Parts: sequence; structure tokens; C-alpha cells
Amino acid sequence: MKYNRHFFLFILSVLFTANAALYAQSNRDYTKLVDPFIGTGGHGHTYPGAVLPFGMVQLSPDTRLTGWDGCSGYHYTDSLVYGFSHTHLSGTGIADYCDVLFMPTTGEPEFKNEDYRSPFKKRNETASPGYYRTHLDKYDIDAELTATRRAGMHRYSYPGGTKQANIIIDMQHRDKVLDSWIEMVKDHDISSYSR
Repeated sequence: MKYNRHFFLFILSVLFTANAALYAQSNRDYTKLVDPFIGTGGHGHTYPGAVLPFGMVQLSPDTRLTGWDGCSGYHYTDSLVYGFSHTHLSGTGIADYCDVLFMPTTGEPEFKNEDYRSPFKKRNETASPGYYRTHLDKYDIDAELTATRRAGMHRYSYPGGTKQANIIIDMQHRDKVLDSWIEMVKDHDISSYSR
């Protein structure tokens, strides 16, 4: 009987110790260990943008329009941003998505992607799970992206004293568009469609 009581106390202490270890581990923030830039160079075909697991949007910069290494829309060696699109695929090996491109600009708007693209520097680019940020050198604009399960948010910080701030919405970016339209519903509401 004495043996059973000691064995029971031993099992209880093991379970308590294991539970305390699991509790401490479950409160650890593992997101600091994630590097969204892994796989964005070479032939990795990944993107560093904002996305949640099983999320409907994958906001990320588009730095490459063509070629096998531009399948995800982004390549780490690039130094030009064409804009920020809402859907991306990682590791596909074939170009797809990169739909509904937004590009913040200043001054008179230019509507060819070679004209509105902007250089950026790697030292100004940061990414973490669900967040992406860079600086657009041509326009002196900070661009930030984040995502929820079903929506994406952009925040553009324009330089002080900007007389004309624009957001270009390119519905025909990258893939062949069969049908599309865009409509200004209210001063700050836009409705659009692309197929």
C-alpha cells in the first residue's frame, strides 16, 4: 500500500512538471523566429508579404513581372517595386495571381508600370508574420501591409507638403484579363471586379 502511494505521488509530480513545461512553452512567442525572406532568392519562388495561415489575401510587393524566378511576383535580388498586389502563391514554379495591384505615387499620375514603379533599398525593407514594410524612394512614401483572415490593409505615409497624393489601382496587372471594371462608389469607396 505504501508503494502505491509513493508511485501515485511520483506520477502526480511528473504530470505537474510536464504541464508546467507545456504551459511555459505555449506562452512563448515563436513569431520572432520566423524569417519571411527565406526562399525569396534563388529559385525559391516565395514572397515576404503579409499573410495569415489559410488567409484569403496575401499582400506582398511585386518586384518582378516576368520570368521563372518571378513566379511569386517577388525576388530578393530586385530593387524596383511595381506595386503591392493582393494574391500570391509560394513555390508554384509558374506565374500566377499577383492580382489587383495598388501603387501609391505623388505628383501627376503615370499609368504604365515602367513609369510608376519605384526603386527601394533592402535596408528599408522589413517583414514579420502578417506584416511587411518598405520605403518607395521615387516618391518618399513608406508603405506598410498587414492582413487579417479575409482582408488586407495598406498604410501609405506620404511626405509632408505633398500637393498630389495618388493610389494607382491596376486591374490588368500581370495575368491576361478577360473582363474587369472599376467604379468609384463614394469619395473613399471603390468597387471593382477582375476575371
